[in-house]
Amino acid sequence: MDEQILEQLQQQVDSARLSADREGLARQQQEMYLEKEDKSMVKEQLDLSDLITRVDYLLKGYTLNPDNNGNLVWTKPISDDMIVFSDYGIQMIMNTICFYLNQNTLLSNYKEEEINKKMLDFAIELIDAIFMNYEKVFAYPTVSDCIAALKARIEKKVEVSAYAYGLQGKKISLDEIRASKVAEIEDRVELEIEKIRQNIIKEKLKRFPLLVRVIQDAVHSTYQRAWNGQERGTLRQHTHISESRGNQLPITHPQAGGLFSWGRK
Repeated sequence: MDEQILEQLQQQVDSARLSADREGLARQQQEMYLEKEDKSMVKEQLDLSDLITRVDYLLKGYTLNPDNNGNLVWTKPISDDMIVFSDYGIQMIMNTICFYLNQNTLLSNYKEEEINKKMLDFAIELIDAIFMNYEKVFAYPTVSDCIAALKARIEKKVEVSAYAYGLQGKKISLDEIRASKVAEIEDRVELEIEKIRQNIIKEKLKRFPLLVRVIQDAVHSTYQRAWNGQERGTLRQHTHISESRGNQLPITHPQAGGLFSWGRK
């Protein structure tokens, strides 16, 4: 072989090696990207933090409202009437449901009758735990709250009485009317405050069944994803597809004539 032929041979060998290196690097980068993407998808699929956060906000009486940019954000309740549970009650409930809203539950394998039994037991035990500690679990109004409510009630009565006297053509000052209304209850102020306290609690308890339903549905939805191990099956199927996709060799298109095309010239 003369030097020109050897040089051509070396150039084609170097070109083939460079092409192979590029293909190998591209495949490695593709596999790294797919692996990162797969891990991200699996993590997102098993991540229940958004659900847990939503339940926590709902228990605190927060609501979703649009901000200046039109995005929905959780905002504090504008009224204490929306706050059903105390900080202790919220913590107790959240600690309880976190035992269920996790990857262990998602990746389990339950039959329908097992899920139904577990949900019945969960609902009964949760309600029992709440009512056995109801004085600590529920957010009772303070004495200041009750006094403020009593003052508001008196002012409302003063306003109505002033209007009634006006219709009759009587001129009575608001201070006189207010003094008469206070005199009516001065010997039973404590009783009135306690009545107000009980009424506030009764109004809050009207929202209790709905909040319990929210908690039940959150736990039940998690169990349903573990029905017959379908969450595990979905992940296995996804992993199999990812492995098959990653094992595919890149298709190369050899140059016409092959490596030693110069020999056919």
